[in-house]
Amino acid sequence: MFTGLVETMGTVVDLIDDPPGKRLRVESDLIASDVAMGDSICINGCCLTVIAIDGTKLDFEAGEETLSRTNLGELSAGGKVNLERSLEVGARMGGHYVSGHVDTLGELIERTEDPPWATLRFRLPKRYASQIAAKGSIAIDGISLTVVDADEDSFSVALIPHTLSVTTLGQRRVGDKVNLETDILAKYVQRSLGLLTVESQQ
Repeated sequence: MFTGLVETMGTVVDLIDDPPGKRLRVESDLIASDVAMGDSICINGCCLTVIAIDGTKLDFEAGEETLSRTNLGELSAGGKVNLERSLEVGARMGGHYVSGHVDTLGELIERTEDPPWATLRFRLPKRYASQIAAKGSIAIDGISLTVVDADEDSFSVALIPHTLSVTTLGQRRVGDKVNLETDILAKYVQRSLGLLTVESQQ
């Protein structure tokens, strides 16, 4: 479990073919200084397990399913990723509960600069739109954000200067794909309502 508060950006050192998936090697002084084999790290919103440690470099395995359903498959050496270590029991909760299980890919369709702020609008598959509400929470590439507004296939978020400078969203351009995880409570509410509807029709 994570909070969506990115601790640092790491640098992709290599993406190595390891059929049927890939091995992802990421460098980060901060994260590597306090990590152990088997730890869970949220990388661009995707929970992966540390399988090797070499100084400041950490290795992770990403399966075919992960690569096809997230933007991790589009990474290349030199690219930046958002990193967060798993939430410790009793730690202060500053974002919202993020599982690290990406629901779908979104696409940045509009970026409005209002220096030093920026408003970004993302398109997503319509079947996930009911899980997103204005003033609700969403994780974009692992970043806990508050939704400004939402319609049937898109939503917007307003980014403060700090978020733009310390996460990958500051570098995102129109057309870029991002990992989206909707609010956990919204999923359960939708599931419950769906089951109630089925029961009422029987």
